[in-house]
Amino acid sequence: MNIIDSSGWLEYFSDGPNAKYYLPPLNDTSSLIVPVITIYEVFKVVLRETDENEALQAVAAMQKGKVVELTANIALIAAKLSLQHNLPMADSIILATAQKYRCVIWTQDSDFQHLENVNYFSK
Repeated sequence: MNIIDSSGWLEYFSDGPNAKYYLPPLNDTSSLIVPVITIYEVFKVVLRETDENEALQAVAAMQKGKVVELTANIALIAAKLSLQHNLPMADSIILATAQKYRCVIWTQDSDFQHLENVNYFSK
């Protein structure tokens, strides 16, 4: 199972230099978990930088994976992980979701680079 964090989705949608690294999980949507917090973050950035139509298209692409809601259980695990690894809220929710669903996180966010089960690509 795989999770692409918000930085990875944004890199892919903008066709940035690291976009190609996200193709393996994107080509296997049956193994793609999408935490709802990533939809929020990606929609917000794409909306700010382009328009609502582009932002909605990004969300539609993300919803090809299995969208996972933020539950109370994930929130509690995320809070503990946030304190343990000094992570911002969204990152800790992504990590907690990854642990619950036994996912590899695909990212270029340096907050994840030293954690287990992470494919980190430097910007």
